[in-house]
Amino acid sequence: MDYKEKKVITIGVVSELTGLSERQIRYYEDRKLIFPERSKGGTRKYSFEDVESLVEIANHREDGLQTYEIRRMKEKQERYNEAKLREKMLRGQINAHFNIRK
Repeated sequence: MDYKEKKVITIGVVSELTGLSERQIRYYEDRKLIFPERSKGGTRKYSFEDVESLVEIANHREDGLQTYEIRRMKEKQERYNEAKLREKMLRGQINAHFNIRK
């Protein structure tokens, strides 16, 4: 696992890093824009990827986008990334099957 994916940052630190209030961060979670993990004690834990995503969300909000528009954009990007990964994997399988080397 890449260090950017590890959920180890508390909401207070995320707030300091992003300039967003803890309330805003929780709101974006409620709107299904970010997905922190919870510790056994219920503390939210975020990753560096979450921090980057929150900065991106804040920039989109400043540009006037609504949260549902941002969520749709993120979902579309995720589908695109998944399709590209499937394509890459399929190419690799075809290349391996026919012993094609690049």
